[in-house]
Amino acid sequence: MKERESLASRLGFILLSAGCAIGLGNVWRFPYITGKYGGALFVLVYLFFLVALGLPIMVMEFSVGRASRQNVGKAFKTLEPKGTKWHAYGHIAIAGNYVLMMFYATISGWLLYYCFASLTGQFQGLDTAAVGAFFGSLTASPGTQFLWMAIAVVLSFVIVGIGLEKGVEKITKVMMILLILLIVVLAVNSLLLPGSGEGIKFYLLPDFSKVTESGFGEVVFAAMGQAFFTLSLGIGSMEIFGSYIDKKYSLTGEAGRIILLDTFVAIMSGLIIFPACFAYDVNPGAGPELLFITMPNIFNNMAGSRIWSTLFFVFMSFAALSTLIAVFENIVSYWIDTHGWGRKKACVVNCIALVILSIPCILGFNLWSGFQPLGAGTGVLDLEDFIVSSTLLPLGSLIFLLFCCSKKGWGWDNFLAEADAGNGLKFPRKMKFYIKWILPVVVLVIFVKGYYDIFSKMF
Repeated sequence: MKERESLASRLGFILLSAGCAIGLGNVWRFPYITGKYGGALFVLVYLFFLVALGLPIMVMEFSVGRASRQNVGKAFKTLEPKGTKWHAYGHIAIAGNYVLMMFYATISGWLLYYCFASLTGQFQGLDTAAVGAFFGSLTASPGTQFLWMAIAVVLSFVIVGIGLEKGVEKITKVMMILLILLIVVLAVNSLLLPGSGEGIKFYLLPDFSKVTESGFGEVVFAAMGQAFFTLSLGIGSMEIFGSYIDKKYSLTGEAGRIILLDTFVAIMSGLIIFPACFAYDVNPGAGPELLFITMPNIFNNMAGSRIWSTLFFVFMSFAALSTLIAVFENIVSYWIDTHGWGRKKACVVNCIALVILSIPCILGFNLWSGFQPLGAGTGVLDLEDFIVSSTLLPLGSLIFLLFCCSKKGWGWDNFLAEADAGNGLKFPRKMKFYIKWILPVVVLVIFVKGYYDIFSKMF
């Protein structure tokens, strides 16, 4: 049997896993809901749920990966007791990776296009309406979207095709280090803008009135949901990197470092956005409008606007491409582990497949705009996001939880032995009751609430 590839360094593992977690949610959702739900108070509640929700499930994904030395498609089958059917979820998890990439690749293409547009000065001199029209012209053009989506997909698969150590690990490490440097430079620039202080106060000073206005329960659930979804747990995107590392370090400490890095990027993103928004009296929204309309308008007001706009969209492109590369590695490793394909064949076939599979998302903004599956104003992207974020992530996380805690699964003792192997922070054994009985209920509540929020708007 061919020896399994492995990562060359601990830093590579941490940056790769963080690169998978760090993405659009860190930038276009976290700062907005932090400001909306009480600033520093929300951040504290969010950090609590990152540890209480995200950390245990991430450790479980890593443990399943490291113990099985397999992709999620075969990991459950390798570890499950004979006669059980846990492995059936492995193929569903991989399908979830495909669905995620069917819309994430399109947005990554938008970001690359905005890098090009910023670098070539296409935003300079445009007023607010013209910047909005620029984004509208992009989404109205299937050809432009397809070109830049294909560039993002091909570029990422080329990196994956070079190999795990020389391609995925080496290049992602460089991208992540540059991403961290860029976010610091951009944040410092925003903090030095005249009038930025009001943005900092809005973002980070505790505001009890917002908690009272929204209701503490809503604030808690918003923090819980953001903590859960930011790490992309449940579809094996983290599990794969666990399968590539040795037992030198315990997994709880490694998961903690990844979560800290993810949180750092999320908080620093707010320090880029809010001071700049308040400095130029621009209302910070959320979602695509924040990235593709609000931010270019802000940069147009700055001295050296082309430089700052380009740096921002390079930072965002690195965040998006690091996720593409990580998830593509998961998909490619599935075909290598499960079907015995070579890396190059798996890359070529899946590159073609994902370029084709991304077309519905692109058409959802123009030719298929009449298709509104989740109610008025929704499109193909919303449906694909709903399948992943509101369905597969919570249900997949629940399966990892039950698998690692149940006697009919891998079991608590086996999980602990794997998680605690090596030097570093150990998983708290006394948390068994919470992990086994309370955390699954919390994940189910998140799942039900996600469905309720979507369908209550439709009827």
